[in-house]
Amino acid sequence: MADAGAAANVGRNKYAVLDRSEELDGRRRPPAPESERRRTERFVYACAVFASLNAILLGYDVGVMSGCIIYIQKDLHITEFQQEILVGCLSVVSLLGSLSGGRTSDVIGRKWTMGLGAIVFQLGAAIMTFAPSFTVLMIGRLLAGVGIGFGAMVSGVYIAEISPAGARGTLTSLPEICINLGILLGYVSNYAFSGLSEHINWRIMLGVGILPSVFIGFALFVIPESPRWLVMEKRVSEARAVLLQISESEAEVEERLAEIEEAAGLMKSMKSEEKEVWRELLNPSPAVRRMLYAGCGIQLFQQITGIDATVYYSPTIFKDAGIKSDQELLAATVAVGFTKTAFILVAIFLIDKVGRKPLLYVSTIGMTVCLFLLGVALTLQKHDAGLMSPRIGIDLAIFAVCGNVAFFSIGIGPICWVLSSEVFPLRLRAQGSALGQVGGRVSSGLVSMSFLSMARAISVAGMFFVFAAISVVSVLFVYFCVPETKGKTLEEIEMMFESGDEWRGGEIELEDTQHLIPSTKKSVPLG
Repeated sequence: MADAGAAANVGRNKYAVLDRSEELDGRRRPPAPESERRRTERFVYACAVFASLNAILLGYDVGVMSGCIIYIQKDLHITEFQQEILVGCLSVVSLLGSLSGGRTSDVIGRKWTMGLGAIVFQLGAAIMTFAPSFTVLMIGRLLAGVGIGFGAMVSGVYIAEISPAGARGTLTSLPEICINLGILLGYVSNYAFSGLSEHINWRIMLGVGILPSVFIGFALFVIPESPRWLVMEKRVSEARAVLLQISESEAEVEERLAEIEEAAGLMKSMKSEEKEVWRELLNPSPAVRRMLYAGCGIQLFQQITGIDATVYYSPTIFKDAGIKSDQELLAATVAVGFTKTAFILVAIFLIDKVGRKPLLYVSTIGMTVCLFLLGVALTLQKHDAGLMSPRIGIDLAIFAVCGNVAFFSIGIGPICWVLSSEVFPLRLRAQGSALGQVGGRVSSGLVSMSFLSMARAISVAGMFFVFAAISVVSVLFVYFCVPETKGKTLEEIEMMFESGDEWRGGEIELEDTQHLIPSTKKSVPLG
């Protein structure tokens, strides 16, 4: 699942203006005592972890539904179309929650919006747990989706606003890790409760999802409000008190407070320019069009290569491969969840060392191979061609699914959000990223809500041959439309898109961008 923090990234981009150097009036801050520095780091990390619990809710709901749907179908006797709607509606509804969560967090504050999201999710999860019919189950699912959207959006914003600049990248990656951890926990819950009766087990699986939201409720009495929101509300003394908790020295407090007050004034002036920003995006110049191709295109390919279908319907895939027992089906999904979680940690370690584009090549090519192998394995199993034993066919299907999620997690999954925040200049960043996320979430919903119907028409194997073909196109997309942004400032990245040369015969290196302007000046005739 790539809901890696879709709305959270909009928030991070929007407040990127807070990043400043560590110098104030030409003087570098004196180092804080080691004990004070460690105390501050522990407190900030604790706040970030508590805020990231919202991401666990999202991941858990995605993972647990893949197993719940087996028993919901048996207990409530829902149709195939109802299964698709139940599974796929979360993507669209959580997007609506994220969009409304932005305005809500500006009115009642960041941490209380997280609390509101937890309450709405608890209500939805409780309704789903005791649902006597499909209609009531859908009401609970919609409420849970709204709650998840609220929390997912505001948690990333909150973490970005309390984090010091040196730790912001690490801390804001926590929600992406927690989404994958939540998916794994959902798979484990499916396996753990699968032995109970069909009327009870899926209800307990869904009810367990309430626990993280209870911890969020307790966390609200521990974590402070965002200092930026307090400044926006003209509660400067309270903002200073919070900054004293999350900063290493009083000098740093005064510096960060000055930056926040400056940023708050800038944000007010930016609001009046929002209409002009949307006009520029909808009627783009060649440079902005290239940015939209890269930033929105990668969001689209992240979803239409079938990752959500793989995560949501992995029991269906393994059943088609030949696994008969429900418990064996769910045990295989645990392996998928573990693989996905492990490789997202690898990606976070490599992304600034190896670069975006090499990881995207590895990711998209690897996904293409695994999707094709999965289609082959399912085809041979279905037609019983005698070319391999059923056990080998099952093992090959499990290997292909695990390989697909591994290659996704090491590249296009996390890099999608990083690239979206880098390719747009500051004036377009929030709206440009939001535009891509809307397309990605809608694509995710369409894939999830049509997978079973399409699989019935062309077979499950046929669906993965289609996904493999789309993945081939994604490799070409990376080659032609995605520049390497590692080690480049945002200004240099913008210059690359302005020139457009990297789409016509290779990448522009850092040294090339530095001499572009001088060489242009030399070519201008003087007479």
